[in-house]
Amino acid sequence: MDRWQAMRIFVKVAETESFAEAARHMNMSAPVVTRTIASLEDLIGARLFVRTTRSVKMTEAGSRYLGDCRRILADIAEAEATAGGAYATPTGTLSVTAPALFGQMYVLPIVIGYLDAYSDARARTLFVDRPINMIEDGMDVAVRIGHLPDSGFTAVKVGAVRHVICGAPDYFERHGVPATPADLRDHRIAAATSAWASPEWRFADDHKVTTTPTLQCNTNEAAITAARRGWGLTRVLHYQIGPALVAGELQIVLGDFEEPPLPIHLLYPEGRSAPAKVRAFIDMAVPILRDNRLLN
Repeated sequence: MDRWQAMRIFVKVAETESFAEAARHMNMSAPVVTRTIASLEDLIGARLFVRTTRSVKMTEAGSRYLGDCRRILADIAEAEATAGGAYATPTGTLSVTAPALFGQMYVLPIVIGYLDAYSDARARTLFVDRPINMIEDGMDVAVRIGHLPDSGFTAVKVGAVRHVICGAPDYFERHGVPATPADLRDHRIAAATSAWASPEWRFADDHKVTTTPTLQCNTNEAAITAARRGWGLTRVLHYQIGPALVAGELQIVLGDFEEPPLPIHLLYPEGRSAPAKVRAFIDMAVPILRDNRLLN
């Protein structure tokens, strides 16, 4: 049995939680993957997975072995890449994912700069407001907003964002400025109906206010536009209204009641053995995002 290949197969099964999916990703047949895992378990003398008709889950021994396999495979890849010079120059297609508006406003300019700097590189972006599985969707780098679960990925913090209530200055001249979250019930609300949207708006000290939006929008951009035009108030992440704040088109209210900020991370799976295309992008993106005052 090729021990190195068996480790690669084991890691892919662990990541996909499926023998069939692992086989598909590695261009192998499912029986070969199944036999390889069985042979590996016989060699180690421990069960690595619990198999049912619906799922494949790692055992405790499998979880420990996964960390060791990733480290060993990373060391092998790094040694081979260093010897062959493959990690020296960014080449190939860099795939980057981010939340839709964040990607358009802050990531796309960096991707364009990256392509200008490295003529042999190409890029693919996936800017969507839904969870993305980096492995299954073939992503090299992801922007994640919020607290991260434990994973084998490398995470670099580049900023933080806050949920804010905002409106246009002329709206506040006509309708007054809310002094407490409870005052929001006396104002017109434009709210986005995204996957994570909720009529219950949370504030510091676990305070909550249930709103009844007069205007429901299927995008954050539409809700922000309504607020910019002085129609009413909306609640967004503050990076989404950065340019409008700078231009004086919107202002934030109830700042003393805001929840703690959410971290922004760049996430990538290869760690210290990341190929040049990933390392070059990370090296370019981190200082740009950290220096952006609208993201801190």
